[in-house]
Order: sequence, then C-alpha cells, then structure tokens
Amino acid sequence: MNKTHQVAAYTLAALLAAGAATMAHAASLQDIKDRGHVRIAVANEIPYGYMDLDGQAKGAGPDVAKHIMEQLGIKKIEWVTTNFGSLIPGLRANRFDMVAAEMAILPQRCKEVLFSEPNSSYGEGLLVAKGNPDNVHTYQDFSKSDKKVAIMAGADQLEMMQALGVPAERMVTISNNADAISTVSTGRASAYAATSLTVSQLASKSKKVEAAANFTDPVIDGVPARSWGGFTFSQDSQDFRDAVNAELAKFKKTAGWEKTMTHYGFSETDAKESFSKTTEQLCAG
Repeated sequence: MNKTHQVAAYTLAALLAAGAATMAHAASLQDIKDRGHVRIAVANEIPYGYMDLDGQAKGAGPDVAKHIMEQLGIKKIEWVTTNFGSLIPGLRANRFDMVAAEMAILPQRCKEVLFSEPNSSYGEGLLVAKGNPDNVHTYQDFSKSDKKVAIMAGADQLEMMQALGVPAERMVTISNNADAISTVSTGRASAYAATSLTVSQLASKSKKVEAAANFTDPVIDGVPARSWGGFTFSQDSQDFRDAVNAELAKFKKTAGWEKTMTHYGFSETDAKESFSKTTEQLCAG
C-alpha cells in the first residue's frame, strides 16, 4: 500500500469510527424531533407495557408515554418488544431511546440508566398452581423450605429473595411472564414471584393457576416491599428525560392520568403512593 492509499485508508477508518461513535451515542430530544420518530421499548408485560393482538402498544407505560410524546411534538412512535432482562442493555446499546415498562426504580439500576420520576407504584404477589398445593403465601416461605420459586430474568424480585435469604438453588429463572403459567402448573416451581398486577393478569389467563390467597408483602429491612415504576433512558439522554419529567408532572395532576392507571388495575392506594417517593430518594436507596 503506498502513502496515498495509506492516508486514504486512515481517513476512511477515522470517518467510520466517528460514524460508529455517533450511532452509539443516545439521541437527544432535538435529535428525536429531527428524526421524526422515537423508539420506545416494552417487555410484553401486562398491564405495564405490552403489544396487543392488533399490534398496538398498550399498558400504563405506553398510554402515558403516548400522551407525553404528543405534548413534546413527537408524532410517531416506533415500538420495540424485548425481554425484560434486555431492556437496560438495549438502552445502553442505543437500540431504543426510552423504555415504557414501568421498571422499578432501584439503586443498582440507577447506576446504569436514568429514570423519570415515578409514574406508578405497586405491591407484590405470588402465582401458584390451582389450589396452592405447596401452601405458599409469602416470599419468606422460600427461605425456610426446600420449595422453589420462579423469577423473571432481570426483575427486582431477585434482590428481594436474596435479601430474605432465599438460596440461589431455590430460584428458577424464566425469560418472560408467558413462561410463568407452565412453570408453576407443571411443578417446576411452587410459585412465580411478581408484582400483584402481573400475578392477577396471569391468573386470569389459565384455570391451572391462581393468585396465592392471604398473600403478605415481603418486609425488607423492616419496610414492606413496594415498587415505584418509571420511564427509563440512557445515561446520556438527560435532556430527553427532563422533558419527559416535565410533561409527566403535568399529566399526573389530571383526571386523565388517574383514569389511565385505574383502567389497568392500579388501585387508589397505588396512585397515591406514586407521589410518595422521588427518583432521587429511590436511587439513593
């Protein structure tokens, strides 16, 4: 290769590297407006964020996100479906601009991504086989028996179980909620640990399973477990996150927001509790 070709090659390599860096960098609010559409991910988890049979995005996260995008002047949304455990890696790899899955705001996640202020709050539950043959009613039941509990990959129930002393060999990891019914009904696990809303939705889909009766929320470090869900962004998407926060704060003051949450099964307590914590407090732990 002669000197001229070397210079040309180095120039091309530099341009490609610069282009790759640009592509890897998360889009700003202005970038999204200039592009003409925003990419929003969901994890197909009812009622938080999912695609219905007609290919329409539904759930507490998507419905609120649609309103916010409209207020921001972003008219087109490109919905992306992925496993829950791939949401944060997908954001970090710039496969989408935002997540609308009502992901729980947790300190360890705050180290990897940015969260909006809370959009929702919800408690816990257990999905069990019909009749609850293993007689489980709390997360603590798995720390003092040889029974196994199923948990979705990437979900915060893992940390809850660990805090309660449940050993790793008693936890069965599944990739998505759709696998929970078969996992529990076939006895692979005595129960599936998830939020109360997820458990209720799954129980309504099959006569082989039900929500554990007389369930008691786990107590972690002396405090009953409750989650606060928000929208999620790449760490270098602060201006986009801040713009979403501003519109979310306005929307949460309206009857429209409350109607959206009620429609998807959130209780008055859930709605009230969504105002009780800030993202700063939740990220601090």
